[in-house]
Amino acid sequence: MPTRQQLLPEPARRVAAWCAVALLVAGVAWVGIRLCVELKTAVVPVLLALLGTALLRPVYHALRRAKVQRSLASGLTCALILVVVGGAGYIVVAALIDTGDQIVASVKQAATDLSDRFGTGALDLDHLADNTQDLLKKYGGSAASGVISGLSVVGEVVAMAVLALLLCFFFLRDAERFRVALRHAAPGSGETLEAIARRSFNSIAGFMRGTTLIALIDATCIGVGLLVLRVPGAVGLAALVFVGAYIPYLGAFISGAVSVLVALADRGFVIALWALGVVLAVQVLEGHVLQPMIQSRTVQMHPAVVLLAITGGASVAGILGMLLAVPLTAAAFGILSELRGRYEAGGPVSRETAAGPSPASEGS
Repeated sequence: MPTRQQLLPEPARRVAAWCAVALLVAGVAWVGIRLCVELKTAVVPVLLALLGTALLRPVYHALRRAKVQRSLASGLTCALILVVVGGAGYIVVAALIDTGDQIVASVKQAATDLSDRFGTGALDLDHLADNTQDLLKKYGGSAASGVISGLSVVGEVVAMAVLALLLCFFFLRDAERFRVALRHAAPGSGETLEAIARRSFNSIAGFMRGTTLIALIDATCIGVGLLVLRVPGAVGLAALVFVGAYIPYLGAFISGAVSVLVALADRGFVIALWALGVVLAVQVLEGHVLQPMIQSRTVQMHPAVVLLAITGGASVAGILGMLLAVPLTAAAFGILSELRGRYEAGGPVSRETAAGPSPASEGS
């Protein structure tokens, strides 16, 4: 019996199938991103609460091992979050305020010196400042009308911060309940979904703890180096390095460039070269020692992937998107790694060998 001739050859049909899958995934991802943007007042507190929970969950487990009641342990951990975040924020802001004018003046002087040396007006910040003043005079009324909207934004940020703190409390206290609910909500035994959630959470936790420790080491080393070189505003520059470390590669480049420009303006070309050497030495230490040693158990991502994630996060949610993009990408890589590990042998592997101990049961 003659077979019916196919309209398309087999390779073309395979390409068409993969294109359809890619379009479907892209469409679902786009809809998900748009929903997150529209519901940012609810999504952002959840993400911030997850980051805070991942960072300080060992403190909660330590309190539980000390026989502290669950609610009290969660409350003390949230209080520690307030102290850590508030203290770090105060130190960074105070350092930048105390030395901010000096840093800005030094960067401006360095830009002027470079402009004079290379004979270009591209770095003429005085001209830029004059143009900025003209724009402010021209559009001052419109800017003044935006003060009320600015106050509403501040209120929205405060509300999201309070909601994130409350969610962090519940995430710490009721982690076991969430795990059981997730397992019951999934079809079948729910073992795969539970393992995926555990792996993504562990990836975020490893990234947050490792990045915080690396940021502290980087800021300390660069700050000490700038103090030894007697670069003005060394404390503020070290604070800038600490904050910039949470935006991999891009943050280090910006904070390091500012440090070198300040040294160039106030201490001369030789000291600027020494400052550049300090910054490069710290970055080499981070890339070849700190990253492999501290974050060896977390998901390792190629720098190109990190830069693309930062760019995508910036296009979606600005600075906040840049801060959240990398840990979320780490969680996505953790999920893919979990799925590959469970199914590459032709079927799911056991939960104990694939996922390790449950974070909800650690230290309980």
